[in-house]
This record gives sequence, structure tokens and C-alpha cells, in this order.
Amino acid sequence: MRKWQQKITKKQILFFLILFISFIGSLLFVNLNHSLYDRPIAKVINSTEVERNEITDQYDNVDYQITEELTAELLNGGENKGTLLTIINEYTESEAINHHFETGDEIFLSIDINQQTGEVEDVKRDKFVVFALWIFILVLIAVGKKQGVYSFISLAVNALILSVALDIYLYNSDYSLLVISGISVVIFTILSLLMVNGRNEKTYAAIIATLLGTLSSLIIAYLALHMTGEQGLRYEEMSLSTRNPQIIFMAGLLIGALGAVMDVAITMSSSLFELYEKNNQIDLKKLKQSGLEIGKDIMGTMTNIIFFAYVSGSIPMMLIYMKNDLPLGNTLTLNLSIELARALAGGIGIVLTIPIAIYISIFFIKRKRV
Repeated sequence: MRKWQQKITKKQILFFLILFISFIGSLLFVNLNHSLYDRPIAKVINSTEVERNEITDQYDNVDYQITEELTAELLNGGENKGTLLTIINEYTESEAINHHFETGDEIFLSIDINQQTGEVEDVKRDKFVVFALWIFILVLIAVGKKQGVYSFISLAVNALILSVALDIYLYNSDYSLLVISGISVVIFTILSLLMVNGRNEKTYAAIIATLLGTLSSLIIAYLALHMTGEQGLRYEEMSLSTRNPQIIFMAGLLIGALGAVMDVAITMSSSLFELYEKNNQIDLKKLKQSGLEIGKDIMGTMTNIIFFAYVSGSIPMMLIYMKNDLPLGNTLTLNLSIELARALAGGIGIVLTIPIAIYISIFFIKRKRV
């Protein structure tokens, strides 16, 4: 028994050692990877405000146009590395569409090496992204332990699959995005639930319930849009795409509903199997009733989550429209029609998944009893 405990302890020490080395190594890499970029990168070593002008728009809103002079050291560029550049940067005090830079900031530039001048193109943010990613990983591991590790791996794999799926569609325009998204959803569901919860009846029930719930929400959304002629939906946000906006919308709806539906499915199946494990003689009618009560408790919160997740992204554009005195009805139609349709479809999927998950879980429980 002691040897077994010691073996587990050594594995844990090795795991945390690998984690610590990965953490330090990744932070060092993103802070020293300037030579890997084709675009010039410079580090600000001095920032001086040169000019400040008050500006007022047609609605008497006051802002300030500020000009600053930056001295920056070139961090890549071969033999030009280390060259000091003088950069004139203009920004508004609100910093809505441009930036104020301070000593230590790293920026992408377009440069004139002969004149030793440059123009800011973008900010180098990879070190901040990696640091935030590590906080996310450490919180996952601290709370979920082994399942947390598998959850992160599952998330990374799903992101890779989605990227590959979109690349396939971009380079093969004859393929249907809806079909590609449907195949991706099946892969997402199976991989995610198997990696996090393992191979057991609870996972199988959740997989089936997730796929049926997501498919049901897609079919209902399609029928509703078809019967109403898609009246009220505005596809302006997809105007830059050269592909069919309806297909893009349906594909986004399918993938967007998946996360919430999967959450509900695994919650319902886990709850019912946990109740059964504690009392394997429990009456199936009582088990079903308990499942319905659990479903009622999570139904409202999950539909609220999916609503706020979709609507929150439209708040900046809504503020701009309302600031420019557009009628409230037009503002909501232009900015929220797509998001509300997605939220409603996701909500339908959540509600339908509850009874689906209950009956499928009870089916597997009946098989276990036999």
C-alpha cells in the first residue's frame, strides 16, 4: 500500500515538474521569439506626449486627439536589430480604435530603416495571451484535477478540429459548410465526453442525448425559418462573406448550440446515474421525476447563459447605433436578429435535451439492472 502511494506521489511530482517547466519555457519563448516574425518588432524605450487637441463630434461629445513621440528599439531584422527608431503615434484619449504606448510595450511596425522612422501597425500580444492561457489551465487543474487536464486537452483538440474543418470548407467551396459542421459536431461530442468522463453508460447516454438535442434544435430552427421566410433576420454582419449567409448562419447555430446542449446532457445523465448508484433499487418513475426536477432547476440558468453569451457581443455596436440616434427598433433588428435567433434555437435545444437525456439514461439504467 505504501509503495502504491509512493508511486502515485512520484507521478504527481513529475507531472507538476513538467507543468512548471512548460510554464517557464512557454513564457520565455513568447518573450524571446522576435526573430521568428517576418514583420519588424520594436520595444518602446521612451514615450513623450507632443500635442493634445480637444475634438467634439456632432453630438457635443468631447474627446482628445493626442500625438506622442516614441523612441523604440528594433528587436529583429537581422543586421538592423538594435536600431533606434523615432515613431509618431496619434491616438484618442478613449483609445477606442488606437493605442497609447508606454515604456516596455512591444509593437509591430512598418519601417523606413534609412530614415530610422516607423509607423505602428499592431501590438504584440502573444505573451499576454499565453499568460492568460496558463491561468486558465492552472484553474482547470486545481478544480478538476485529472478531469481538468482532460478538459483542456479536449478543448485544444476541438479547436484544432474546428480550424481544420473551416480550412477544408475555405479551400473546397463545393462542400457544404452545414455538412462539415455536422461532422465536426459529432466528433466534438464524442471526443469531449469520452476524454472527460471516460467509457461508461453515463457518457454514452450523454453523447446520444447531445446529438439528438442538437439535431432537434437545428431541425426546429430550420422549419421555423422556412415557414416564416426568414423575415426579420438581417445578415449584414456576413456581408463581407462571398458564401451563402443562410448556410453560414445555420452552421453557426449548430455549433453554437452544441456547448450548452452538451452541458445539459452530461448534467442530466450524471445526476441520474449518481442517484442510481446510491440506491440501485430506486423506482424508475421516481428516478424520472427526480430528473425532471433537476431539469427544471438548470433550464432557466442555461437558457440565460446562452442568451447573454450571444447578445453580449452586440453591445458595442448597439451603443454606436443608439449614440447616432437610430431608432431603437432598427438598432435591435440590425444587431440582435441573428443573435436572438441563435439564442432561441439554443434554448430550444436545451429544453428538448432534458427529457431526451432522462429517457436515454433510464434506458441504460434498465440495461444495467438486467
